[in-house]
Amino acid sequence: MPALTTYSTKIIPDWVDYNGHLRDAFYLLIFSYATDALMDRLGMDSNNREASGNSLFTLELHLNYLHEVKLDADVEVHTQIIAHDSKRLHLYHSLHLVGDDKELAGNEQMLLHVDLAGPRSAPFSEETLGKLQAIVAQQTDLPTPDYIGRVIALPPKK
Repeated sequence: MPALTTYSTKIIPDWVDYNGHLRDAFYLLIFSYATDALMDRLGMDSNNREASGNSLFTLELHLNYLHEVKLDADVEVHTQIIAHDSKRLHLYHSLHLVGDDKELAGNEQMLLHVDLAGPRSAPFSEETLGKLQAIVAQQTDLPTPDYIGRVIALPPKK
């Protein structure tokens, strides 16, 4: 199975800079909406958050800008679960023109399941873990994305 398509949108004028390109902040907005859609797919929608008192918080993310995205482009986000444990979810979003495999941007995220009453970390429900495991099982043949586990640094001086 390919990565899940979690979100699609058209690039609108308010998102475009003076060069006619998608502003860097709006890449993250698009990826944020994809994370929301994944949460819905895992049964962690607004009704569940209200009933359970739990949600996902972003602990860390990395964003790689790979190719220009321009006004009126129709784009979609593909989402791959890299790993998870009882409380954390490591995922990768990639941005594409609709129907195209070429990756325009990549976004690696580490998310934490949180009891909002604390707030403090909390284990996923059995239902959510089951849904995560089902997605992982469907994605076993996917290659590891090129843009995960990266570190920002200048090369050491010689």
